[in-house]
Amino acid sequence: MTVESGALYVVATPIGNLEDITLRALRILREADCIAAEDTRHTGQLLRHFEIDKPLLSLHEHNERNRIEQIASLLAQGKNVALVSDAGTPLISDPGFPLVRELRRRALPVIPVPGPSSLLAALAVAGMPTDRFVFEGFLPAKTGARRARLRALAPDARTLVFFEASHRIADALSDMAVEFGGERPAAVARELTKRFEEVHCATLAELGAWLVADSHRGKGEFVIVAHGAPAAVETDTPENRLLLGALLSELPLSRAVVVATQVTGLRKRALYELALAMGERQADEES
Repeated sequence: MTVESGALYVVATPIGNLEDITLRALRILREADCIAAEDTRHTGQLLRHFEIDKPLLSLHEHNERNRIEQIASLLAQGKNVALVSDAGTPLISDPGFPLVRELRRRALPVIPVPGPSSLLAALAVAGMPTDRFVFEGFLPAKTGARRARLRALAPDARTLVFFEASHRIADALSDMAVEFGGERPAAVARELTKRFEEVHCATLAELGAWLVADSHRGKGEFVIVAHGAPAAVETDTPENRLLLGALLSELPLSRAVVVATQVTGLRKRALYELALAMGERQADEES
């Protein structure tokens, strides 16, 4: 298959193991007139490894919009440009979206060259449902914003996939355990395709403990895969009200909720809220 003239090729590159590069990606990189790279030094090392000598053009989050006209002009002249990120598939939490959007607006050809992706690699081995999933990228850095985002995602039944940095991985897992529930199944994929690759599956509470048990586990690049929310179970039923009413007549509220949780298997928070509502209703009736 020949290289199309005047096209931007979005080329996936290895996320760690150089053997993961595709034959097509190598051909496109060799035949392109120019390679737009997130970090020219990093991409330069990749190209030297495969003995490819091509002009490099930096394209990162700070200069991307200024590069659009330059790249569009190259394409208009019939030149081919290969777009690469530091690792994996460009545009997935990497620069490139404004460029691709504008080229599409101008009806200039944009051609995918698929390959490695840490998102899909982690999802494939996490043991979570893959028929429906959502990629959330990086969570907010600040605790309040991160918890708010997780709280909004907590009811989502789809498998949830996140990227996370080493200096925030412990906090992210802790906040997920709070907002999703510590019993939620999840997986941490660390340093995928690299020498110290590790994929650990457990509950969110267990993953937090696993991470801090060994300082080496907090190093590297991370993908977190969390199971979607379980199907909603009706809490406010006559049977549960009868059970809670009987328990509340003999026990303090917190203890009554614990016992009801053990008997029904329902979530403690939902039963607690039902017990409060029952107490408020009884108070209203007595007043």
